[in-house]
Amino acid sequence: MPTFETLPRFTTDLQHLTPTQRRRFRRVVLDAFVHDLRPGHQFRPGLRIKRVRCAPGVYELTWAPDGRATWSYGPERLAGECHIVWRRVGTHSVFTGP
Repeated sequence: MPTFETLPRFTTDLQHLTPTQRRRFRRVVLDAFVHDLRPGHQFRPGLRIKRVRCAPGVYELTWAPDGRATWSYGPERLAGECHIVWRRVGTHSVFTGP
């Protein structure tokens, strides 16, 4: 199972989501994103994982029609498991700074 950490800005963003948005984000992360992080798997097209332009090493994840989250890989914490650093979460407005 991958390890995670959140930046302070992500935590603030998460608090501004509605309860329904938070549930949907968590469901997409647990049901799809975590599964696709496993070795030998690729990200499913529905997550629309792509690099954020002008932000080296930062990726975006689509979790709803207007729901986006940015993240990056961090240093491995557990042998053989990737470490994810959550940076921003919300609508397209998160792209003001990944």
